[in-house]
Amino acid sequence: MARGLNNVYLVGTLTQAPELRYTPAGLAILELNVAGNDHVIGDDGQPRELAWYHRVTVFGAQGESFANQLEAGSPVFVEGRLNYRSWEAPDGQKRASLDVVASRVEVAGFGGRGDEPTVPDARGQQRLRDALNQVLLIGNLTRDAELRYTPNGSAVTRFSIAVNEKFRDRSGADQERTHYIDINVWRELAESSATLAKGDPVFVTGRLVNDNWTDKEGNKRYTTRIEGSRVEHLTRGPGAGGAGAEDPSGEVRGPGRPASDRVRERRERSAKGHGAGSPLDVGAATIAHGPGAGNRDLAVSMGRHDQGAAGPHNSALRGAETGRAAVKKRGEA
Repeated sequence: MARGLNNVYLVGTLTQAPELRYTPAGLAILELNVAGNDHVIGDDGQPRELAWYHRVTVFGAQGESFANQLEAGSPVFVEGRLNYRSWEAPDGQKRASLDVVASRVEVAGFGGRGDEPTVPDARGQQRLRDALNQVLLIGNLTRDAELRYTPNGSAVTRFSIAVNEKFRDRSGADQERTHYIDINVWRELAESSATLAKGDPVFVTGRLVNDNWTDKEGNKRYTTRIEGSRVEHLTRGPGAGGAGAEDPSGEVRGPGRPASDRVRERRERSAKGHGAGSPLDVGAATIAHGPGAGNRDLAVSMGRHDQGAAGPHNSALRGAETGRAAVKKRGEA
């Protein structure tokens, strides 16, 4: 498995005062609700502003030190990592979340943003203009990438990666943790990423976004994923061998079969009418926050996105055609 890389960088404003609490063991936990606007260029060549909201957790003495320094509207720089958590809900369903854990927090300034460095949302909370929302990851695919086309012909590829993290606990013992992260990429980047297969190591950069949707039972669901702007296909080097491990969905992470075998089998499945799969089952691409974020501005819809552009509204993915069918229609046209 590739040596993991898991970095998150945010520059934004606090939408509310920090929340400091302590665990029964006395560990300080500071919660920061950070918001900002991303600038992207749409397919029409026009600039767009996309809002984002993320909850950041700061542990220990650093959290205590910032509890009284920061207030609603304060601009901050955050360096940290994504932390994957999973649990079983009272209804027996498996749940998971992807949180931002800070390793470093700095008080920032408004320099270079003009007379109006922030923009208020529907709740009156201030979001930072020209904010920073960047994620850098290295991991291995947990399953083959899935290429689909939206009804308007935009390609979208979805895949998940397992990011390995090694650390030492308080007792000094070596530990290992794996974070499972969903990634969407669009158009040319989607088509070039479609050949990625289970076990392949990749380097991904992109934006951290939160989606919400309503499930079949009418319950509100939330998920956090990456809108990728760059995907580098890494080579398998020494240490990539091994049996691999299963992710929560039962897929195997770790090394896969030779690329030629995987591509050939995928083509054979497509020729037989299998492997097309169902439309991408993702929620509407309305930017929101996860449960309990305490600051919801749910009315910001996304445009189209890849390589710095905004991505198509994910609701268009429901009922989308498969890649081969869309290509065939294009040829017939």
